[in-house]
Amino acid sequence: MSRILGFAAACTLAVAGLVPLSPSPTHAAPAPAQAAGLLDVIVTLAPSADAERTADSLVGNRGGAVTQVYEHALNGFAATLTDSLLALLRGDSRVLSVELDRRVSVSDTQSPTGSWGQDRVDQRSLPLDNSYTYGATGAGVDAYVIDTGILTTHPDLGGRAVHGTDTIDDDTNATDCNGHGTHVAGTIGGVQHGLAKQTRLIGVRVLDCEGSGSNSDVIAGLDWVVAHHAAGAPAVANMSLGGGASTALDTAVQRVIADGVAMAVAAGNEDADSCRVSPARVPAALTVAASDRNDARASFSNRGTCVDLFAPGVDITSAWLANGTRTISGTSMASPHVAAAAALYLQANPSATPATVSSAIVAASTKGKVTGTARTCVLLILCSPATPANHLLYVGG
Repeated sequence: MSRILGFAAACTLAVAGLVPLSPSPTHAAPAPAQAAGLLDVIVTLAPSADAERTADSLVGNRGGAVTQVYEHALNGFAATLTDSLLALLRGDSRVLSVELDRRVSVSDTQSPTGSWGQDRVDQRSLPLDNSYTYGATGAGVDAYVIDTGILTTHPDLGGRAVHGTDTIDDDTNATDCNGHGTHVAGTIGGVQHGLAKQTRLIGVRVLDCEGSGSNSDVIAGLDWVVAHHAAGAPAVANMSLGGGASTALDTAVQRVIADGVAMAVAAGNEDADSCRVSPARVPAALTVAASDRNDARASFSNRGTCVDLFAPGVDITSAWLANGTRTISGTSMASPHVAAAAALYLQANPSATPATVSSAIVAASTKGKVTGTARTCVLLILCSPATPANHLLYVGG
């Protein structure tokens, strides 16, 4: 639920938080103040507190601006407020935590070469055989694409893409004006580029036309997913986005998974420890690192003990704006391969829990194929962690 209360009409909220992951380095930072002394925050409340009433009493009735209210994936709200009001919040017994919305900035990388991801995940070893053989199609499974939206009319999506919600414009039109979300959707369920070719694709737009957004908008999208996911319905979600560590975002992701939605998330693109990134550090999510066509860890891909498996993420071709295609790289491209694998599994096992789905995907993966997973150090001081889970996605028979 998106709202603007109090002095919101007199100020402009800064864009902060999460963007699609691709190889360019990212640097999380607090949102810049809109005016002297103003802060964008996310507030997590005790389970017994009524989110809307508490937001009004703590912020809306004291001159602050309540911008989002969460009632499903998180019990809490987002707001813009002053330092003095922040101090009052932190002293209230109904408030469990308060954190700043955070800003990151990345850009996708275009490549002239074609996609090979489908070809790689249906066979155990190289060389590629230039085909993708499949039995399951993901029919009967919903895939929530939590991203920049989806160009639902793209022919590669086969008429199976629908609008869910748009937390950027606060409406139900989740049309993609960036391209990233459409690319992700195409990898999940595209007729030509997808693995799960009959999955229903649901656009949850939480990032704007520049591919940026805020933790608060992403949490609002997750809140919508929990509110609209039918109990027991087989479903997956993909989050090809990330930023600095956020307890509120992690909590919302965990709530979506607890609602029965299997979740694939990108590990991140800083060649760093994925355990320092949200939502990659969420244990119940399938955290996906990127590999290249030679089965090497992509040079940009995050690593570490929070990675569950690898999937193709370098030079991946998929759907784009204007009914076109684009070839790009990133853990953003690896994650939807795994979301599609979850949809394939759920077609045959529609009552499986997210934990069962995750275990099955990891168990079926090809072990020990990915190179570049060892711990590395520069001058024995600056070290990058090893990635013990040397598992490469496999969806073959």
